[in-house]
Amino acid sequence: MSTPKRFPASLKSAAAPQRELLMPQRHLHQATRDAARLARPSGTGLDSGAVRQRMVDRLRAEGKFDEHVLAAMASVPRHEFVDSALAAQAYEDTALPIGHGQTISKPSVVAHMLGLLMAGAGARQRGSLGRVLEIGTGCGYQAAVIALLARQLTSIERLQGLHDKAKLNLQRVGLPRVPRLIWGDGRIGHAASGPFDSIIAAAGGEDIPAAWTEQLAPGGRLIAPTAASGRGQVLVVLDHVVEGGVSRWARSEHEAVLFVPLKSGVL
Repeated sequence: MSTPKRFPASLKSAAAPQRELLMPQRHLHQATRDAARLARPSGTGLDSGAVRQRMVDRLRAEGKFDEHVLAAMASVPRHEFVDSALAAQAYEDTALPIGHGQTISKPSVVAHMLGLLMAGAGARQRGSLGRVLEIGTGCGYQAAVIALLARQLTSIERLQGLHDKAKLNLQRVGLPRVPRLIWGDGRIGHAASGPFDSIIAAAGGEDIPAAWTEQLAPGGRLIAPTAASGRGQVLVVLDHVVEGGVSRWARSEHEAVLFVPLKSGVL
């Protein structure tokens, strides 16, 4: 595979004011230490929709998240995607370890990133995310939420252990539209399932791989944690704009974040 190209300096860039660093994947030792304080849940009612609704209501009270995304999150049992010893924390706004050196992102970060995708021109017109590519399936929680917002979802995970775990988790919860799960190298995307109306990455690199932009449909939107000069890692939104039959990519930078590194290959 050729080395991914950096975007030319001519791409539009509108950096947002510096904001608080979002840490969707807290350091594992901190998450594990928090979990050690908890007893295994018993009869805690985590299967109740009311528990999930309280999490969504807390997010809604912040006044900055998309209602379609919040409705989807209210339907997905997050506790089914974490170890039972951590289930009592499943509906707090916190990252939790899921094994293999990875964590499940905070609900607020999931809501924020999916909200940015839903704000794209194509998604607003369709009322959905359309055909979606997710880079980094993890335990499958975000994939479950996306599946309720998309017409079709392809999700790639490079760690076979997590790929297998996500498959079991998604089978257990059941979804009206089953995601296509791929064990593979997310940096090369999945051209066979594209082009995609929406692309979202749960790992950050020095740049956005050329394969992703090549697989982003006209009118599509991509969001990924990416290194930015002088700002560390930030959320980058890239829109594939077509005007007068000419394609261009409009780039904007958002909050500072801290995601796991984007890597090539499979394990």
